[in-house]
Amino acid sequence: MDKIQTLTSENGIVVFSKSTCCLCYAVTILFQELGVEPLVHELDHDPNGWEIEKALVNLGCNSPPVPAVFIGGNLVGSTNEVMSLHLRGALIPLLRPYQTLA
Repeated sequence: MDKIQTLTSENGIVVFSKSTCCLCYAVTILFQELGVEPLVHELDHDPNGWEIEKALVNLGCNSPPVPAVFIGGNLVGSTNEVMSLHLRGALIPLLRPYQTLA
């Protein structure tokens, strides 16, 4: 879907989310604690959210398809993949180009 492509190519880190999803919130907070500010796109606040959600499933996002995390335009995955990367020490190097100086 064009909207996914546009958002992920124009922003370093994108989290497709739903406002009621606690795992989406946890991933967003993790990124903020690691010094990055992801673009969080709430599907339940987007009139085309259902179509975006179907497109995310077609891209390989599991059920449920949120959070769907993109870093540098590439689909990383959901909470499990993000946390696995973090525990292996591989997440911070992916985030380094997007970290703000604090």
